Amino acid sequence: MIAELGLAALWLATALAVLQIVSGVLGLRAGEKGAALAIYARPAAVVQAFLAVLAFFLLLWAFAITDLSIKLVATNSHSMKPMLYKLTGTWGNHEGSMLLWVAVLALSGGLLAGLERRLPHKTMSATLAVQGFVALGFYAFLLLSSNPFERLPIPAVEGTGLNPLLQDIGLAIHPPTLYVGYVGLSVAFSLAMGALIAKQVTPDFAKVMRPWVLFAWVFLTLGITAGSYWAYYELGWGGWWFWDPVENSSLMPWLAATALLHSVSVLAARDALRTWTIMLGVLAFSMSMLGTFLVRSGVLTSVHAFAVDPERGSFILLLLGLYIGGALAIFAVRAGSITEGKRFSVTSRESALVFNNVMLSAILAIVLLGTLYPLLTEAFDVRVSVGPPYFNPAGAIFAIPMFIVMGVGPLLRWKQDKPARIQFELSLIAAVAIAVVSVVAILGDYSILAVLGLALSVALGIAAFLPLRGRKIGRVPLATWGMIMAHFGVAVSLFGMASESAFTEERLAAVTPGSTEQLGDWNIELMGVDPVAGPNWTAVEARLAVSRGDEEPTIINPQARNFWAPAQATSESALVTRWDGQLYAVIGEQSEDGRWQLRVWWKPFVTFIWYGGLLISLGGVLSIVGRVRLDLKRRSAVRKGKARRDDKAALSGAPQPEPAE
Repeated sequence: MIAELGLAALWLATALAVLQIVSGVLGLRAGEKGAALAIYARPAAVVQAFLAVLAFFLLLWAFAITDLSIKLVATNSHSMKPMLYKLTGTWGNHEGSMLLWVAVLALSGGLLAGLERRLPHKTMSATLAVQGFVALGFYAFLLLSSNPFERLPIPAVEGTGLNPLLQDIGLAIHPPTLYVGYVGLSVAFSLAMGALIAKQVTPDFAKVMRPWVLFAWVFLTLGITAGSYWAYYELGWGGWWFWDPVENSSLMPWLAATALLHSVSVLAARDALRTWTIMLGVLAFSMSMLGTFLVRSGVLTSVHAFAVDPERGSFILLLLGLYIGGALAIFAVRAGSITEGKRFSVTSRESALVFNNVMLSAILAIVLLGTLYPLLTEAFDVRVSVGPPYFNPAGAIFAIPMFIVMGVGPLLRWKQDKPARIQFELSLIAAVAIAVVSVVAILGDYSILAVLGLALSVALGIAAFLPLRGRKIGRVPLATWGMIMAHFGVAVSLFGMASESAFTEERLAAVTPGSTEQLGDWNIELMGVDPVAGPNWTAVEARLAVSRGDEEPTIINPQARNFWAPAQATSESALVTRWDGQLYAVIGEQSEDGRWQLRVWWKPFVTFIWYGGLLISLGGVLSIVGRVRLDLKRRSAVRKGKARRDDKAALSGAPQPEPAE
């Protein structure tokens, strides 16, 4: 019954998406008839959201009770799995992850339709039509190609289980947060297309769009941060970013969303960058669609990738061409209707934001090329690998000037400014950077990128707080604090990346119980190796006593696990965290002479990478709260002003307008 109810909910939601499209398109017609027909778009979006979320929760329930009559449950779950991994298994596969995507997409459209009242009628109608059109394509993909509620002719006796690498708390956080970010960009895309179709690309439209972009950007940041840390501790390879194509598929929308966030903020505040905002709205959603294609097309083999069916990839590629090709066609037709916004000087905050948007777009192009090039060559039976030797230096060419301008840009005034006004701040930033380069050069021989990264991170960290100079802290707007926190988070992450690259120490040894190894100022003693068992795995577990200097030893337990549902071997790292870094240990196989392979890293300040990601997200949250508070204050002021005008009119005896029915 669960499968039938879920499938029925999806079909009804599909029908409502069609109604939403038709009502939105007809609502663009002038006159009362068009307005009357448009009233169905909002309720259609709201009820559609309820049905899509209901379908997802029904699938979640099927996984919770391990309903082995449903094919998806039988192939991705097991009755002996812990409840947490039964639930996370709902989206740890192709069909379930797509249903989660569609549920979040429909919920976002429902919230937009139910809560937003600031957009002009035509823009709202066009926006809901576009959002319904996007949803319809994914409903069709689910129902025709990836049915999550497909029944088995005969219920399975037992499930085959979830990929052991995905049986981790990280799976409960990483995909859902990414999907919320991806789908938030779909709303930004719909709003951009709606404003373009209605020829109403204005600051008021940007003020509506900005919270959605901020919301999506925060969740993308959290998703990428969580995914990076999950890969770091779960895969046992000691790295935090591999430039895997699926990792890149989440980075590319984030880069586009970051540029879009700055552009839409300038349009909302200064009535500039109108064309930039529309184009970046299309680009950001294009990158999220491309990521969906890469993960689910079968062209990639990765722990992150879900589908291996080329037909599904063809379906998504068709949707990608339809949505993005259609958006670009509309842009080509309507571009002339986008009036020029206010102009600004070369030395202004707007110019700094434009420069950094160009740099972000260039980095995005580098990542896109490096991601797609191996796939293109593989089509001609030529296998190439594109990794850090390409991405790091090529990206740095544009990232370094971007970080410099990021430190200077917030110090500039809007519209026009003179560099001489901020001479002290510029001198301070330059002096700090030069000092860090000098100190690091004295300490040792490190790569130029690591040295520049350390210098820029410290300078950028100081520059992030310079906009507070000469201001009363208590009167600084919350949105400004959000900008400061986000920029400081970038500096913290950059410091962690550069430190990990420059100062990491590694020790690979074959050890016997009772022997001791040295790594820097760390002592590592293998006390023993014991067999252990978990709910659906067995393992050999090392007992390592690790100490630094004169401190008391800490016992850590890296494991080499063997899962039986499905059968797979994994490495479980053990971490010791200190304020200035992490000790990272992995146990390997036992050799014929009885020694165990032990690999240990000391990674100075590596945790700053993820602390910075959290600070960046916190900055986004502060900006959202600040914008909401400011909007509420403005609305309250408008209501109070209207009330005062009404009171004056009543006292003067002027005739009052009839209340609207």
